[in-house]
Amino acid sequence: MKKQSYDLIGDIHGQAPELVSLLEKLSYSNVDGVWQHAERKVIFLGDFVDRGYHQREVIDIVRPMIERGHALSVMGNHEYNAIAYYTKNDKGDYLRSHNDKHTKQHQKFLSAYESDLAEKEEVIKWFKTLPLWLDLEGLRVVHACWDFSLISKIGKPVLTDDLLQQSAIKDTWQYDAIETLLKGKEIPLPNGQSFLDKDGNPRKHIRTRWWDRQAKTYKQVFFGPDDALTHIPDDPISGDHLIDYAKDDKPVFLGHYWMKGDIQPLAENIACLDFSVADAKDPNARLVAYRWDGEQKIDQGKFVFVDRK
Repeated sequence: MKKQSYDLIGDIHGQAPELVSLLEKLSYSNVDGVWQHAERKVIFLGDFVDRGYHQREVIDIVRPMIERGHALSVMGNHEYNAIAYYTKNDKGDYLRSHNDKHTKQHQKFLSAYESDLAEKEEVIKWFKTLPLWLDLEGLRVVHACWDFSLISKIGKPVLTDDLLQQSAIKDTWQYDAIETLLKGKEIPLPNGQSFLDKDGNPRKHIRTRWWDRQAKTYKQVFFGPDDALTHIPDDPISGDHLIDYAKDDKPVFLGHYWMKGDIQPLAENIACLDFSVADAKDPNARLVAYRWDGEQKIDQGKFVFVDRK
């Protein structure tokens, strides 16, 4: 029996026109309202919502694909954040507070469903069905970081009600697990130092190149925008940022990291497909896919992309 081939697609963030263009470029057809391919399936990397202007349209494309068996997906941190924004704890407080910062981050999604609250609730319930990771024959998929120990600790890739509630409480292992799998491996900067992220928020922790054993300083291990590098110290770092993802492990595909520049693998068996399609200020913003056909090393020639419209 022929092995399944997949087209993996990075973070979409409400950019429906680019998603349609990419599906067409990948030779998918819209049949009775469902995009599909005779021989291939899509795997979405998560982060369907926030930022872009076509929130609802994106959901209306990807959800039928998944429900009709033409696509798979993992949960992104923006789907998780949306779930937490609408879920209360046993004290009646929302798991993700409704402060100005969080409401601004979700505003495009909120606005898209403001006239149809029942549909919004249905979409949030659907978000909860998305797995936290996929471990398939020949490849793995997670939004930000494949951490073997945390995945083993969670057990099944399901955001249960208990996991959701516990993951909203800092200093629990569940909080650390969701933060790592969906947002990446982070470490604190030394001496209380900070920098501004892409949204202008001050950060005292940095996301790390968790697979990179050659990185020896905070600056080298930093995984983020180049313009923040001037604020990252070049002090030596221990190996606390590392996760043991060996070269002979199955290829793993990530989203999340708002990549810039050339499209290329992070390692010979690790690829990030998030190339900032929702960034209106980036002239090179793209929606990126990878056409996987069973290979165990990332093939530079199999990335496919469309430019931001």
